[in-house]
Amino acid sequence: MSLQAVIFDVDGTLADTEEAHRQAFNAAFDAFGLPWHWSAELYAELLAVAGGKERIAHYCRLADPAFLQQQDAGGLIARLHAHKTQFYERRVALGEVPARPGVVRLIRALRAAGVRVAIATTTTRANVDVLLSTTLGELPADTFEVIGAGEQAAAKKPAPDIYQWVLDRLGLTGADCLAIEDSGNGVRAALGAGIPVLVTESSWTRDDDFSGALAVLPDLADVDLQRLGYWLGQVSAA
Repeated sequence: MSLQAVIFDVDGTLADTEEAHRQAFNAAFDAFGLPWHWSAELYAELLAVAGGKERIAHYCRLADPAFLQQQDAGGLIARLHAHKTQFYERRVALGEVPARPGVVRLIRALRAAGVRVAIATTTTRANVDVLLSTTLGELPADTFEVIGAGEQAAAKKPAPDIYQWVLDRLGLTGADCLAIEDSGNGVRAALGAGIPVLVTESSWTRDDDFSGALAVLPDLADVDLQRLGYWLGQVSAA
């Protein structure tokens, strides 16, 4: 197959963001006077639910169902999540969120080879923008041709909606592309859109089910165009 575009997930794939997200959630809970605290162990479990507002609602159903019975509970969750996003953006702006190994080098190699790059994530566009301007600020501003974020898909991963949205704007089919993900939800979302997927697992997702992925790697440090071609060649031969 001829690779036309690579579509990257963000959290855990482009950068090690999840600890900053966890701490931002806890800062928002404190600011709202809520008696909630998400430990690293609990947060790893909650990552099975994609989307910040969805994650908060899921936690409430398990640990504080009375919160959801308040008038305008949905609005309260939205405001809580907006504050969380502000706390997260501050941490990223302070340089506390590093890019994952090999990410910048691979993106530059793809662009040099004429392969288009895009983003498909369930995080907010604001979170993506602050990451691109700081952690990945050495890349040109127009690096990612299409950016699909949480606002573009009502159904979050593992639903394929965000990938389908990105494919539509690229004008490509799933078979023309490769997705790079770090989670089982991400793998299922990409495969649901007909996109072969490579996994670069993170410390938060090592126990996920990556069935159907071309390969599961610790990071992208040793990944180049030749290795991508090898994996995609296996898809073509199947």
